[in-house]
Amino acid sequence: MKALAGLAGIAALLATQTAAAQAPCLSTTDAESIALVAMPDIIRDAGRVCATLPATSLLRRQSGDFLAKYDREADRAWPAARTAIAKLSDPAVELLLLSDYARPMLTSIFAPQITGRIQPADCPTLDRLVTLLEPLPARNTAGIVVATLQYLKSEKNKGKRTDIPDLPVCTAAGNP
Repeated sequence: MKALAGLAGIAALLATQTAAAQAPCLSTTDAESIALVAMPDIIRDAGRVCATLPATSLLRRQSGDFLAKYDREADRAWPAARTAIAKLSDPAVELLLLSDYARPMLTSIFAPQITGRIQPADCPTLDRLVTLLEPLPARNTAGIVVATLQYLKSEKNKGKRTDIPDLPVCTAAGNP
């Protein structure tokens, strides 16, 4: 679950800092769009970080059908992700997000923030997780990531977990 939370943490990192009480939360669809946009770069960077895995491991591959599937979905999800990011930000940010440079810049900044948390001991687990998720459509994987974030946020809100970052993802019931 730690790996899924780390993989999806991009949803929290893309938002500008706002007071938690005033900040809107991302809907499931919004969060999945942001996750889809971030996933190709996060997967590629995780493969780079996990260079000790065998070269044949799915996580180490920097191209092929697996990543092409995520690249296609990231392209489709970008307009919705851009709108979701603007919802969490100052309205002026929306104009900046229309630039051709916005998406590559955002993902190149935030993917290393997620993968920078990967420890060498995590790599075999991450590779297994990616291998298990491979047959699923990319949108389903994004749904799993977001559902995990929603669950972790609800556990944090119940006081059962304190190690979960304050994420702008609505709980599964839709409550912030």
